[in-house]
Amino acid sequence: MSKKIIVCALGAMLLALSIPAHAQPDFFKGKSIRVVRGGQPGDLYDLWTRHIAAYLGKHIPGNPGITVQNMPGAGSVIAANYVYNVAKPDGLTLGSLNSGIYMDQLIGRKEVQFDWGKFNWLGTPEPTELVFIIRGDSPYKTIDDLRKAGEPPKCGSTGTASITYHIPKLIEDVLGAKSSVIAGYQGAADIDVALERGELQCRLITIAAFFGREPHITWFKKGFTRPLLQTGRKRDALLPDTPTFYELMDRYKSRDADRRLVTLITASNEFGRPWTAPPNMPADRLKTLRDGWNNTLKDPELLAEAKKRGWPVEPIGGEELAALAKEVIAQPPDVVQRLKKLLGE
Repeated sequence: MSKKIIVCALGAMLLALSIPAHAQPDFFKGKSIRVVRGGQPGDLYDLWTRHIAAYLGKHIPGNPGITVQNMPGAGSVIAANYVYNVAKPDGLTLGSLNSGIYMDQLIGRKEVQFDWGKFNWLGTPEPTELVFIIRGDSPYKTIDDLRKAGEPPKCGSTGTASITYHIPKLIEDVLGAKSSVIAGYQGAADIDVALERGELQCRLITIAAFFGREPHITWFKKGFTRPLLQTGRKRDALLPDTPTFYELMDRYKSRDADRRLVTLITASNEFGRPWTAPPNMPADRLKTLRDGWNNTLKDPELLAEAKKRGWPVEPIGGEELAALAKEVIAQPPDVVQRLKKLLGE
């Protein structure tokens, strides 16, 4: 054997040894990635999670299997704690979390055992603007009616960490439109059942879910529910006659401090339906997952099916979500105190 061949062989061996195990291109081959969904099966968060999961494996080197495990409770806090503290940072456990639970961290709730700013974010398929809806047979036709309400309507929520809790409280605090938030429902499906039975009169829901899944499609067509307010800065094309939170703040001449609070809380809409991974993951493993996630959201089959279901696809990448996560956690004490008061701390 020539010296040249020996030198080349030794060089190849040394190069292979120098590559850490997590950087091996076949790490995911023959393995399965588990996605922990922080909510019940069947709501639009869950449906979106499973839709992405169905295509993700073919966009990650090694083509791992992808499974989804539902872990409901506390508006997604239980799932977030699990992904942050229990799951190994090896890329084989990911989280699909509700977007507003950073507020529970900000106000120091003891059940929160994660740092929102230290998660490794993969992305969201869309930002999720919200609509506040009320039963059509209620006497409340507008936000003005709610401002004058003698007995406030009951709104359903999964818990204090959920946007279904935050936004009704924000509407009352900033706009003076009262509601009584009943927390503790396991998921969106339970809230819908309670709304149908008349146990509840109102709820928060994403605009995409309101127009994209049953029973809300039929409810709206039949007038069973009525939209009163939407959270975006401009009116969604699907809700041309429903005022935005910002329009109503202009109408009622809200203070600058109120506007700052609204901006902080509605940042959860920018997080949308976020996917994340545990902290302390090797950088190259995270890059592999982010690249795979980004390519999945460009998959023609995924896009065609989403279009068929009426789901908008406007992905935001992991780097942007990581920057947003650090931004929302870095709040001055006066804003945190206002948030605590709003959320009853």
